[in-house]
Amino acid sequence: MPPPNDEVTAVTAPTAETEDVSANWASARAGVGDRIFAGTALAAGLTILAALAGVFIFLAVKGASGFTKPTEVYGPHAESFLGYVVPLLVGTFTASVIALIIAVPLSFGIALVISHYAPRWIAAPVAYVIDLLAAVPSVVYGLWGAFFLAKQLVPLHVWLHETLGPIPLVGELFGEPNPAGRSVLTAGIVLAIMILPIITAITREVFSRTPRLHEEAALALGATRWEMVRMTVFPYARSGMVSAVMLGLGRALGETMAVTMVLSVGFDLSWNIIATSSPTSIAANIALKYKERSADLLNVLVATGLVLFLMTFLVNFLARWIVGRSERRMAR
Repeated sequence: MPPPNDEVTAVTAPTAETEDVSANWASARAGVGDRIFAGTALAAGLTILAALAGVFIFLAVKGASGFTKPTEVYGPHAESFLGYVVPLLVGTFTASVIALIIAVPLSFGIALVISHYAPRWIAAPVAYVIDLLAAVPSVVYGLWGAFFLAKQLVPLHVWLHETLGPIPLVGELFGEPNPAGRSVLTAGIVLAIMILPIITAITREVFSRTPRLHEEAALALGATRWEMVRMTVFPYARSGMVSAVMLGLGRALGETMAVTMVLSVGFDLSWNIIATSSPTSIAANIALKYKERSADLLNVLVATGLVLFLMTFLVNFLARWIVGRSERRMAR
């Protein structure tokens, strides 16, 4: 005979004391896990900061003497460190700006199509292919740009020179073209393809996280699909879009091999983007000169690396400031 119900209850029902012990034990376990996670995250963050500080200290110590070397160390194209690094800065910024002009509209458009316009059976494969572009080594992009794309762009260079070259001021950008097509414009197009997956992936994720209720409310009020995107998706994703662009810019500023292989290297202080002698970038110049360096030239190259480090740091700092300002405005 089974025991009566009241006896079963007396045997199996937990007491108040047992519940308190279980709750305290669970709370203690949760507290230990939180402390371990917090400590691990803090250690990871401090490690990154320590690594950045170590890189800066190394560049500052090794490159300090590179700012005041004798004239012959900088070569025939410059008489001081400023004259040496300014053309490199011009080439770096020119190629990066061209890359952003091409990549940003394409990236935003692709991300918008994947997240809001294309059906799922099309959006998923397209997103996968775009992500695969980030896995291609920069050397492959450099070979493709130097030996295939450059030749295909020669007619474009000639057309730009003939059409825009005679125009005052604007014509300064489109002087005598490089017959091989290996110019800053070609390097910028290659960089645009390289940074496109980064910007697309981030903006696609931000676009897809727009609150569904906001989108449905806009459509319910009679907005078209584009008006809904403009009024709900873009304002919500503004900070993420800025972050994506700045990350792409950082990749373009620091790219080495692709720019080295594409550019027809020169030290001409010119904004001409299709010229025969185009200014190279800082990273590409370091890669080219490092093998045949002397002790003095090594200090100069490290000093240019310090300039590139500070420039990239300022770009990312500016991005964080813009993102923070945008978030504060949205919070109001």
